[in-house]
Amino acid sequence: MSKVIVTDHPLIQHKLTLMRKVTTGSKDFRELLTEISMLMGYEVTRNLPLEETEIETPIVKTKSKVIAGKKLGIVPILRAGLGMVEGFVTLVPSARVGHVGLYRDPETLKPVEYYCKLPQDIEEREMIIVDPMLATGGSAIAAIDVLKEKGAKNIKLVNLVAAPEGIAEVQKYHNDVDIYVASIDEKLNDHGYIVPGLGDAGDRIFGTK
Repeated sequence: MSKVIVTDHPLIQHKLTLMRKVTTGSKDFRELLTEISMLMGYEVTRNLPLEETEIETPIVKTKSKVIAGKKLGIVPILRAGLGMVEGFVTLVPSARVGHVGLYRDPETLKPVEYYCKLPQDIEEREMIIVDPMLATGGSAIAAIDVLKEKGAKNIKLVNLVAAPEGIAEVQKYHNDVDIYVASIDEKLNDHGYIVPGLGDAGDRIFGTK
């Protein structure tokens, strides 16, 4: 069974509270999302393998550690996932960025794919799917399906806020994918929104309704 890792660092929880507030505007919402994404990135990349290399400091030659050639790929689920990319890329500038476009049909609540562009060597990369919300789990499952079909073998899912129902669905269909969240909220409402949640992340990021 995949692991669910809640990154409950005080700075993340503080910033998430500000994001939840209905009075937080798009500019602040975007900035907070970038900051939280970078903070979560530290946890997501915690187990990257290291190797020793010899360097020369201003004082002496020494052996020091570097990441052992592990390639990363960041895949936002469009469009809200775009708001998390900058934080991760700031942390790991060498990461490649792919995109999966999915929208949720308002009647069926099922994901519909409309765009996909991924790095060519995803089978060699640790792929990190990012999306602020894990609600029904449909979009996350569809995105993982796409990556696996393209050859990805090592996938992680990163969300700010998750509903228990969404976590259960992802684990049901992809129990090899670890899930990183900042908060597991109470439930989904009748419209498939997370309660208490933070509203429609895409609308709040881009200032649309």
